Amino acid sequence: MNTKTTLSITEARKKIFKIAKDIQKPSRYYTLTERGRPKVVLMSAEEFESWQETLEVMREFPDLDKDIAEVDRAVKSGEYKNWTTLEELLKEYGYILADKGKNKYNVSIKNRAKGKKATRKNSKNLSR
Repeated sequence: MNTKTTLSITEARKKIFKIAKDIQKPSRYYTLTERGRPKVVLMSAEEFESWQETLEVMREFPDLDKDIAEVDRAVKSGEYKNWTTLEELLKEYGYILADKGKNKYNVSIKNRAKGKKATRKNSKNLSR
């Protein structure tokens, strides 16, 4: 434990406003103790939300480090140049891309090519 940011709950009560201000700094937190044992950790709401998002990503993509390494290898070898592009995928499902300056990928139902139906299943795949 970091003694500088470890306080008893009793002492933290006296300094709660100072602690609340201090934990707004990046990576700053306080460990509060009861009878010398860690009981609770205080951190900013922003830091807490960031941790929650990180944990959610780790749950959804458990092999993210391997996936990143695979993409790195593909970029170094040039293999990625053979991958399907977003434009190709959207054309396959009958969408037409609107070229609106910087926001090239502005796609809507209005821009879908006539005559080709995208099924509900295919539409769900595009939204992922």
